[in-house]
Amino acid sequence: MDVAEAVERLGKGQPVAIPTETVYGLAADASQPAAVARVFELKGRPADHPLIVHLGDASWATSWGHLPPPFDSLAQRFWPGPLTLVVPRLDWVDPLITGGQSTVALRVPRHPLALQVLQRLGRGLVAPSANRFGHTSPTTAQHVRDEFGEEVAVLDGGPCLVGVESTILDLSGPRPRILRPGQLSRADLEAVVGELDQLVGEVPRVPGSLDRHYAPRTFTRLGGGEQPPPGRWGWLGFSPRGASHEVIVPANATDYAQRLYSALRELDRAGLEIILVEPPPQTPEWEAVWDRLRRATRS
Repeated sequence: MDVAEAVERLGKGQPVAIPTETVYGLAADASQPAAVARVFELKGRPADHPLIVHLGDASWATSWGHLPPPFDSLAQRFWPGPLTLVVPRLDWVDPLITGGQSTVALRVPRHPLALQVLQRLGRGLVAPSANRFGHTSPTTAQHVRDEFGEEVAVLDGGPCLVGVESTILDLSGPRPRILRPGQLSRADLEAVVGELDQLVGEVPRVPGSLDRHYAPRTFTRLGGGEQPPPGRWGWLGFSPRGASHEVIVPANATDYAQRLYSALRELDRAGLEIILVEPPPQTPEWEAVWDRLRRATRS
């Protein structure tokens, strides 16, 4: 499928998978309620779990929400890019997109094919990760095919360069606050808007905020120092451990994040009884990786 076919399918209300710099998204025309509902159906996604609206340009945001003062500075600095901004929604916005909330999540993706699709279509797209709900996110076109087979057409844009979902920043309260960590760090954002608020009290529901998410189907837990388990076991770590199947990952947080979901999917396909993941460093640059690992693993 090329860009023209993707735009044609989307215009007809058919969801398609498109590449973004973060992960592949299951995209649908956000102005067509039936198409949005089909995304929920395909993913098995709970109706109260909101979607991010992807835009072709920052100027489109005025059609979706009330934009607080920090919005323009953040959009100018980080869009297109892996930053989602949560703002008070306009009245017309479909409650299915927002999970019934008074806010809407917006971003402009950086992948050139995603931008071409958006700009040719001329309308916003919902585009949650192109996988069954709660499963490991896809970072290649093949991952999407593994997940949906012939059910979903895929626009192949190569491997995703970021590899984990966008940072989500809430602008609907008195001060901005991070709702989901991503490639953009607290320091990156505070350099633009000043000190961020702490995550306390009631916050908007956002994608990827459940305790169990991004998870392989094989039992997976953090470990490494203990005696290896019996049977066929897998290892995701920085150096070999003699496991039945191993994926050795970079010690750099940016490169690790880009590789993470692909590594988990590889191990998940290996017919293992358990996957062990070596805990990464607990420093600020690893915050997004830690967030995904905590939700993907079990104790």
